[in-house]
Amino acid sequence: RKADSDVDLHGYLVPKNAQVFVNLWAINYDPNTWENPTSFSPERFIEHHVEMNGQNFGLIPFGAGRRICPGMTLAYRMLNLMLGTLIHGFNWKLEDGLSLKDLDMNDKFGVTITKAESLLIIPVP
Repeated sequence: RKADSDVDLHGYLVPKNAQVFVNLWAINYDPNTWENPTSFSPERFIEHHVEMNGQNFGLIPFGAGRRICPGMTLAYRMLNLMLGTLIHGFNWKLEDGLSLKDLDMNDKFGVTITKAESLLIIPVP
């Protein structure tokens, strides 16, 4: 990657055509973004909305550019298989106090269509 023009980045001048390196480690371990960034805590992603596209990256799980993770497409395909296996292997119930009539089935339009309100279901072995 190269800078398209002279850029002032937090007081530092990045001259036009300068080679730019995306420091993924610094992004993924930034204490301004993550509480206890060095601890393994998958639950931090449950309520945390981070930008993965655009200009203000909070998380780049697979890298970027020419050095992007070669296993990214495999990971996305495995997610579908894993989700199907979980759906098949468990019975599911709604969170306490909800009934099927309470579900909000409205969509949120974007590049892909997602539910406007997230669905929280609980696996029952």
